Amino acid sequence: MKYYSLLFILFTLTLTSCIKDEPLNSECDILSVWIEGDQYKDCFYQPETDMRINEVLYSTNTITFTVKSMLSLPKIPLHFTITPGATIEPANGSEQDFSKGSVTYTVTSEDGSWKRQYNIIFREPELPTKYDFENYELLKSNLASYSYYSWYEYDSKGNKVNLWATGNQGFGLGNSMFAPEAYPTVPVDEGYDGKCVKMQTLDAGPLAAFIKKYIAAGNLYIGDFDLNMTMTNSLASTKMGKSYTFIEKPVKVTGYYKYQPGPEYRDENNKIIANKTDEADAYAVLYRNKDENGKPVILDGSNILTSNYIVSKARVASLPPTNEWKPFEMVFEDITPIDNGILNERGYNLALVFSSSKEGAKFCGAIGSTLYIDKVAISLEKE
Repeated sequence: MKYYSLLFILFTLTLTSCIKDEPLNSECDILSVWIEGDQYKDCFYQPETDMRINEVLYSTNTITFTVKSMLSLPKIPLHFTITPGATIEPANGSEQDFSKGSVTYTVTSEDGSWKRQYNIIFREPELPTKYDFENYELLKSNLASYSYYSWYEYDSKGNKVNLWATGNQGFGLGNSMFAPEAYPTVPVDEGYDGKCVKMQTLDAGPLAAFIKKYIAAGNLYIGDFDLNMTMTNSLASTKMGKSYTFIEKPVKVTGYYKYQPGPEYRDENNKIIANKTDEADAYAVLYRNKDENGKPVILDGSNILTSNYIVSKARVASLPPTNEWKPFEMVFEDITPIDNGILNERGYNLALVFSSSKEGAKFCGAIGSTLYIDKVAISLEKE
């Protein structure tokens, strides 16, 4: 009996020791954020979706809520899910005044060694319609020690709008030693007017080749990039589209481009396909952002051109090779009637996509294919 009692005591001490020795969590992320209370519903166009962000992308440090009017915005308490053991300041559920600008929240890890800051913004919806690509910045990855270029816009009130995304973050995972200028999508000076965006199809590197993703097409699109999905479901990592904020229908997209295809077209198995030439691509999609049950819809690289939620689409017939700046135009064609009531309630998302390889989403294309884009504009029905 004493023998078994001794074993039990030793087991208990060992278990206690294991629990004490378990390291504290070093993560410090906001996972989701939402607003509670019926009294706040009138502030939003679509309360069921606009008052809650169920998944905060790991790659972002800015969280934006869209409201009808900033003038009548009351103090609002935000509620958060954060990584286990972490703390957040200002306090979870405390009222804050967002009418005067962004509020910075700081998340501190359980072990106290790491901090991460998030800027949370409330703003009225406004999607810019003209893009000169003069505004960009270098961002540091939250996952590894590399930096990449990202583009943004300003609305008519001077507010910064994080509109654009690229695959640069995914490329950096396996090529973190590369300079930002060696990534697939970069800014350059020789634009049609000022600066422009250069997209180039590159060798994706040994890490990507290990999972049989051999090329990385340069791309730029309206939407977000989910870094967590890169290795498991690369197409799902491209969250395409932002809220369409106009009561007028989109008519066409215009802009200027230069393009040269790379010398050797490669298929998804990295095999050279003789007599096949790479092509660039540009298209725009307007789609419903809620399903039949009112749940949010966000299209990605797997369904952006095929989803049943698409109501209108525009795509260039071709972008012929040229070393000189040439204009392009793509006209929207309605697939189903656009509902004015849904327009008024911000029930559509707009995606605008450019790529240096038309089949880049399938990891097919020619290394060296290079697309330049500048002076892009969306024309609305009233214009």
